[in-house]
Amino acid sequence: MQNRAALGIAYLCLGILIFSLQDAIIKAVSGSYPLTQVVATRGVVAIPILLGLVHFESGLSSIFSRDVWPLAGRAFLLLVAYTSYYMAFPALPLADAVALYFTVPLFMLALAAPVLGESIGWRRIIAVSIGFVGVMVMLRPGAGLFEPAALLSLFSAATYALAMLMARRMGNDVSASVMSFYQNGVYLIGALLIAGFFHATGIHQASHKSIEFLIRPWVWPTPRDFMLIASCGVIAAIAMTLLTNAYRIAKASVVASFEYTGMLWAPLWGFLFFGEIPHLTTVVGAGLIIASGLFALSSPAAREDEGAGTEADR
Repeated sequence: MQNRAALGIAYLCLGILIFSLQDAIIKAVSGSYPLTQVVATRGVVAIPILLGLVHFESGLSSIFSRDVWPLAGRAFLLLVAYTSYYMAFPALPLADAVALYFTVPLFMLALAAPVLGESIGWRRIIAVSIGFVGVMVMLRPGAGLFEPAALLSLFSAATYALAMLMARRMGNDVSASVMSFYQNGVYLIGALLIAGFFHATGIHQASHKSIEFLIRPWVWPTPRDFMLIASCGVIAAIAMTLLTNAYRIAKASVVASFEYTGMLWAPLWGFLFFGEIPHLTTVVGAGLIIASGLFALSSPAAREDEGAGTEADR
C-alpha cells in the first residue's frame, strides 16, 4: 500500500511537471499566434493519441456513451475555463497566472454546498478565508498595479471547479480517457467556431493583450513554432495519463496536495524563459493560497472525497 502511494505521488508530480511545460509554450507563442489556432492544433494532434487511450482503457465503443450531453456540457465548461486561463498569459507573469488558478480547491469548497448539497465545516470556511486573503495580496488592490487579466485566472478557477463538481455528480460510469476525448473534441470545435466568428466579423485587433490573444487572425507558423504548438497535444496526452494513473492507484487525499508542485515550476519557467522575477506579493499570496488548500485537504470531509478531478482535464 505504501509503495502504491509513493508511485501515485511520483506519477502526479511528473504529470504536473510535464503540464507546466505546456503553460510555458503557450505563453511563449501568445505574442505571435491566436489562442484558437494553438488550441485547434493541439486538439488535432491529440485525437489519435486519445483514441488509442480510449481503445486501451475501455474500447472505442465507449465513446458513444449515454452520457453524451452531460459530457459535452462539462467539456464546454472546461473550454471556458481554459480559454480564460490561457488568455491571462500574455498580460500576467506566468507565476501569477498559475498561482491564481490554484484557487480551484477554494472555489470547489465554496460551490460544494449549492451544487452538491454538501455541508461546509469550520475548517473549510477558514481555508476559504485564508485563500481569499492570499488572492487579495496577489491582486494588490489600491496599489495601482492591478491587472484585469488576473480576473481571468480567477474566473478560470471558478469554472474549472464547477466542472470538477459535475464530474463528481456523474460518478465513475465514464472512463477518464472518454472524458478527455470529449473535452478535446469540444476544445477543437469551440476553437474553430470562435476563430470563424472573429474572421466573419472582421474583428482582429484589441487594445488589451488578453483579448488580442483570442481574436488575432490565424497565421502560417514557422516550422519551429508549429512543432512547439503541436507538442502541446503530446504533452497533454502523456500528462493526462500520468495524472489519471496517480489518482487510480493512490487515494486522492494522499496525492491531491502534490498538485501544488505546479507552483514550483511556474516561477522557474517564468524566470528561465521570460526573465520574470516574482514579486514579493506573488510569493506571499501563493504561500497563503497553498496553505489554505492544504488545510482544506487535511479535513476529514476532504479525505473522504475521491476522484473529484485533477489537472488531467487540461
